[in-house]
Amino acid sequence: MANKSVKTGSSFSSAKTVAVGNASAAVPNTPTIGTATKVNSTSATVTYTAAALGATATSFAATSSPGSLTGTGSSPITVSGLTASTNYTFTVTATNANGTSSASSASNQITTDNLPLTVNYLVVAGGGGSAGGTGGGGGAGGLRSTVTATGGGSALESELILNGATNYTVTVGAGGAGGQSDSANGSQGANSSISGTGITTVTSIGGGLGPHGGTGGSGGSGGGGGYTSSAGTANGGAGTAGQGYNGGSSTNTMHPFYTCGGGGGAGAAGVSVNATASGGAGGDGVAVSITGSLVYYAGGGAGGSNSGTASGGAGGGGSSINDSDGTAGTANTGGGGGSAGTSGPAKGGAGGSGVVILRYPNVYTISNPGGGLTFFTSTVSSDKVTTITAGTGNVSWS
Repeated sequence: MANKSVKTGSSFSSAKTVAVGNASAAVPNTPTIGTATKVNSTSATVTYTAAALGATATSFAATSSPGSLTGTGSSPITVSGLTASTNYTFTVTATNANGTSSASSASNQITTDNLPLTVNYLVVAGGGGSAGGTGGGGGAGGLRSTVTATGGGSALESELILNGATNYTVTVGAGGAGGQSDSANGSQGANSSISGTGITTVTSIGGGLGPHGGTGGSGGSGGGGGYTSSAGTANGGAGTAGQGYNGGSSTNTMHPFYTCGGGGGAGAAGVSVNATASGGAGGDGVAVSITGSLVYYAGGGAGGSNSGTASGGAGGGGSSINDSDGTAGTANTGGGGGSAGTSGPAKGGAGGSGVVILRYPNVYTISNPGGGLTFFTSTVSSDKVTTITAGTGNVSWS
């Protein structure tokens, strides 16, 4: 500061010192913290209110804890470069040419989103049930997969890109019931699915029913044709594109054998019959290695006859055995039920229940908020594999 001497009186015998020159050198007062809000996996916004009194600030900065990552600007300030799935609080400071204020109190805590999560899947629907008292074999449940092979001879499905913190709904379809008396048709299997915000729903269609007579039911894979008059043909049911194949047909099969077509599988059509002693074999399923081992799923159920035996398709398809109830499709494979092996009161085999299998990086942990699902998780190489065997419910990851 510059000083000048000022003389008073005529003799200038006394002097006083007067300060002149520099303006105020104050820093801004501390801002008031507002609300922190997460934006995504790597950024958040922070609101604040500038101090009403004191020196004017020319800039404001928000700082994260942990990490001391900063953002500047007017309210709200965006802070970027954060780590996914991490808890943060923030403080704000004000600055002008003379310096920086003390930090505000800490904000509320936020948690950033998980990074986008890549999930491979196998979704198999419940297999169709077969008829009682001889009929077409049950069709296998539809099969959709991102690993190894998918149903119907199609190209592999695309992986799911998920937000781990979001709930996604999974449903595992039950197998269709077998016919419980002579001439009673089987029932179609139930769909399996994965759905949720930001993804296209993945639905596998339940396997087509095996009828006592007439055309097989359509489904993920079609049910086999039932018995016909001596000059007629009963077509197999249609499979769904990208999920499975048609059921086998039956021709000239009424007397004396009552032979019927095999149910379609995810990997092959059911076997057709024409005045033969044995029913048609179920179509084979598809081998998929999502669990780390090559396992067949979604085999078609065998068609029945009055005198022979037929095999279900590889992948859980039920068999038809002479003078016996049909064999059920294997649980959690989506196999079609095998038909009863007699024109009498024997029962048709039920379809096997479906399954949903999810494979994802092992740094994540899956949960079932709200319950409703039966599942188990194993580790395969650098991934986790969760096998969901029954129910409907939500899944999310952390």
